[in-house]
Amino acid sequence: MQAMRIHRSAWTLAGVAILGASISLAGGGQQGQDARGAALRGAIDIHVHTEPDSRPRSVDGIEAARQAKASGMRAIVLKNHYEYTSGLAYIVGKQVPGIEVFGGVDLNLTVGGMNPAAVEYMAATTGARGKLVWMSTFDAENQVRFSKENRPFVSVSKNGELLPVTKDVIASIAKHGLVLATGHVSSEEGLMLVREAKRQGVQHIVITHAMNDPIRMTVPQMQEAAKLGALVEFVGGNIGDADGKARMDRFADGIRKVGPEFCILSSDLGQKGNPLPTDGFAAFIGAMKAHGFTDQEIDRMSRRNPAQLLGLPAK
Repeated sequence: MQAMRIHRSAWTLAGVAILGASISLAGGGQQGQDARGAALRGAIDIHVHTEPDSRPRSVDGIEAARQAKASGMRAIVLKNHYEYTSGLAYIVGKQVPGIEVFGGVDLNLTVGGMNPAAVEYMAATTGARGKLVWMSTFDAENQVRFSKENRPFVSVSKNGELLPVTKDVIASIAKHGLVLATGHVSSEEGLMLVREAKRQGVQHIVITHAMNDPIRMTVPQMQEAAKLGALVEFVGGNIGDADGKARMDRFADGIRKVGPEFCILSSDLGQKGNPLPTDGFAAFIGAMKAHGFTDQEIDRMSRRNPAQLLGLPAK
């Protein structure tokens, strides 16, 4: 327990320091908590990894929801690369009332890859808490090739055209009013997905961590996606890692060029050894504020845009 308190305080300090506050672990706890609370109050994180999982995680779904609720957050989306989180979100929501908890399905090999039946099953799951459909991540052809792995993968396109089954998945997403998240497909495939999704009437689209590996969308590509009606996700991750400062600089520049009105901030946290999702999310928001984004722009990217994506009423 003591170790956890030190871990959380360290990341509170990181977020507040980025905000420009002068506090210390020993004497600035209340000031740090106040700044963290202000950053997260009403915020929505659409990218939270939790247990149960086949990979080490720092929190389970109930713990993540409790921490988010205690921080004043409005909603979280639970993500798992290999199984549905729609059912988990329903159970967690019953255990932790007072915060919206959603899930989704990631179309990797464990659910049949590019599989419309997986989308249909999620849409029918008790509680209707499944919202996002990621178009494959760790098993995406683009990811497997980027990682130079020799193993089966999930394709969304061939010879510059979306596969018929990919279009069938998009039809299921449109039918049930779900969110299409592009996952780890290539930047070109991401734009193909957005165009087809708009053609089929999908209302909610997000480009999954557009500037991260293995996607690496360029600014013109992100601008095109935004023009087509997609929101562009930027994930903080562990901003204290070796690439953290440079990554925050790149993200701030990308957001400015795309426009905050088209962007979403999220954590992409929950991995063992990284900051807790709430702590890392607060630090990321603080980093963007330190890069000159106004309270109104932060509100748009961490509250209003994710609420719109999830179909939640405006506040």
